[in-house]
Amino acid sequence: MTALLVILHVLVSLFLILVVLLQVGKGQSLGATFGGGSSQTLFGGRGPATFLSRLTTIAATIFMLTSLALAYLSSHARQRSTLPETAPMTETAPMTETAPQPMSPAGEAPQPAETGGQESR
Repeated sequence: MTALLVILHVLVSLFLILVVLLQVGKGQSLGATFGGGSSQTLFGGRGPATFLSRLTTIAATIFMLTSLALAYLSSHARQRSTLPETAPMTETAPMTETAPQPMSPAGEAPQPAETGGQESR
């Protein structure tokens, strides 16, 4: 049901965009778009203004209804988890950090160990 509503919502939104873009501003004529005077016979005697405004109202109403329906369905949708309900708990040993050993600076030779006796000459 949700997929059907999403498809309808997208189609209505695209149609609404098209209808709004077809409407003309004040003082402009839609006749050039449809080839001169043929727009009067295509949309009726009163011209395209009434027809396109009705289409806009209908499309906007359907758009709002599908928006509300999708919002309602998504808020009341059952959340499914990909994890199992009761995951097995395993105990792990805590990690202990060892202190880093001091390193002698590079280039220095280690000091020789002193012996407790006399030096031989």
